[in-house]
Amino acid sequence: MKIFKTGATNWQNKHETFIENIHNLYELGNEPSLDPLGGYNDATKGLQNLISEAIQSKLPLRALGAGWSWMKIATAQGGLMFDTKPLNTIFDISKDSVNPAYKGDISKLFFAQCGNAVWELGRYLRNKNLSLKTSGASNGQTIAGLIATGAHGSAFDFGPAQEFVVGLHIIVSPTRHIWLERKSTPIASAAFIQNLQTELVQDDDLFNSALVSMGSFGIIHGVMIETEDLFLLECYLRRMPYDDALKNLMTTLDFSKAKLPCGNERPYHFSVNINPYDLAGGAYVTTMYKRPYRNDYQRPVDNPDGVGPGDDAAVFVGKLTDALPTIVPGLVNKLVAGAFTPYEKVFGTLGEIFDNTTLYGKLLSAAIGIPITYVNRVTDILLEINKSNGPFVGLFAYRFIKKSRAKLAFTRFDYTCILELDAASSEKTKAFYTAVWTRLDKENIPFTFHWGKMNELDYNRIQKMYGKDADTWIASRNKLLDKDTLKVFTNPLLQQWGLDKLL
Repeated sequence: MKIFKTGATNWQNKHETFIENIHNLYELGNEPSLDPLGGYNDATKGLQNLISEAIQSKLPLRALGAGWSWMKIATAQGGLMFDTKPLNTIFDISKDSVNPAYKGDISKLFFAQCGNAVWELGRYLRNKNLSLKTSGASNGQTIAGLIATGAHGSAFDFGPAQEFVVGLHIIVSPTRHIWLERKSTPIASAAFIQNLQTELVQDDDLFNSALVSMGSFGIIHGVMIETEDLFLLECYLRRMPYDDALKNLMTTLDFSKAKLPCGNERPYHFSVNINPYDLAGGAYVTTMYKRPYRNDYQRPVDNPDGVGPGDDAAVFVGKLTDALPTIVPGLVNKLVAGAFTPYEKVFGTLGEIFDNTTLYGKLLSAAIGIPITYVNRVTDILLEINKSNGPFVGLFAYRFIKKSRAKLAFTRFDYTCILELDAASSEKTKAFYTAVWTRLDKENIPFTFHWGKMNELDYNRIQKMYGKDADTWIASRNKLLDKDTLKVFTNPLLQQWGLDKLL
């Protein structure tokens, strides 16, 4: 494996919300003189050497994906960070590599090295007339980063992105790396294990813990994913009255009487954006419907001023700035008017619709998961707090996602409403966030935090949110790592959250 030591002593995330002091940043690359499998196995040894170096130097170690998180998940304060993006080999899977007990379509299985960006996977799969099953509002994250932070995806009847992952190749020490899968759904054959020169571990709890592990379970070197046939999304953005009918839809996801573009057809994607300064004008409702792929469709065109079919508010909210309270409503209304341009029957593949990798301006973003039955009460609370602790320089955005099996997935309710609060970067925004979380706690409204976005988590809150699943996650981490690697893969954020406990 190629390793270039940059000598960098600080690192800044994509959203420019922090700069972390580090010991060094390493750029990595697969060995070009080797065949793909040889290069992958060589990289495994190289990553093991990095763990050994960190142990000997008594430094923390962290893998860096696309740097998409607002929180310091990927950072190793005072330690070593390494950029995984060039580690982007993709392998087709043959019948010989799959356990005979596997019931799915082998031709739709792929093994992706950790640094593959979601857009890279999408492009590779499209050439095979296949698609990922879901993605987030952006496709700029690496596949390992996407699942490790619990990204919530876009298809509310499928679940978050972690749900299409069926196997993990994890490097856990200088002398050990494992292939981890659920015992209940075996995936890898003995030949596959031998090709990776690894050790088979089948454990449902361990696998469901490692899926969302924030880089603290070792180095996820590769992931096995299930894909599906290439499909189109038929997309609409309409402004609809924010009335009892829409409120009922948001709390039940019962589309049997919905007055949406395709009637009572259950959509692939459903999201709502509310401008708190123009409730009378209605909410912005996005619906997408799954269609068989055909080649004779007009490709979607980017909206240079704001939101395209798959974008979330983060794409344009960065243009907002902290302003005098009296002008905030007008400022938000003006920007929203330019950004949210209604559209009808826009078609595109998953990769074309959810394709945003461009950010405009500096912003803060928080996202919480709540049971759908609480949506209307939480909206009322937001509007109340906006009067007492505002004005909030942003929008209230709602997405809906099915529950994940991952132990620390923040989409943990049967159907989770993801409330996203993207806003201008300021201390006032942070104070608004705090007021919201405090109020939800006071009213005993269950909620979880998106791990990669702005949050105020500690061990007590995590225990309240996750209960025994958090205990299982901590026990799994202790089971997987030895005392040296537990130290190496611990950073201040994990300590703040109380997830670094030793058993």
